Amino acid sequence: MTASPKTLIAIDEIPGLVGTTVGTSSWRTVTQAMIDGFADATDDHQWIHVDPERAARETPYGGTIAHGFLTLSLLSTLAYEALPDLDGDVRMGVNYGFDEVRFHAAVRAGARLRAIFGLADADIRPSGRILFTYDVTLEIENSTKPAMTAKWLTLMIVRPKS
Repeated sequence: MTASPKTLIAIDEIPGLVGTTVGTSSWRTVTQAMIDGFADATDDHQWIHVDPERAARETPYGGTIAHGFLTLSLLSTLAYEALPDLDGDVRMGVNYGFDEVRFHAAVRAGARLRAIFGLADADIRPSGRILFTYDVTLEIENSTKPAMTAKWLTLMIVRPKS
């Protein structure tokens, strides 16, 4: 399966998309350089992330693994790529948080991931705010277990029609 083409949807189409998959990202490789950069940014230099030789010797993973929060943070770019744009005067979109995040499988350095976004709910308010709830699965290529599942909330602010 390839990534979903970028589409434009009208606000009045949103309710009909609840319960469907609204986007699938392309595959993205998690490199050791990404893991090292995340370790530097967060000051989390635990050896299972940044010491390939020791991780190969002492873990069941055969090498280093990505930080769980690194995999979670990739959702922003994967969503930007995969989710449809709103047709309207969008003022901004913000991360509203997560109701649930579960890390099911370790992501080894060199693994490829993709995100599948299901629209679980959309609360369209007269104020122009739209609260989206996505069921997200972050798949690992050639793995039966996902890296992560999450219930992610985002808030879009659009100029209400007069």
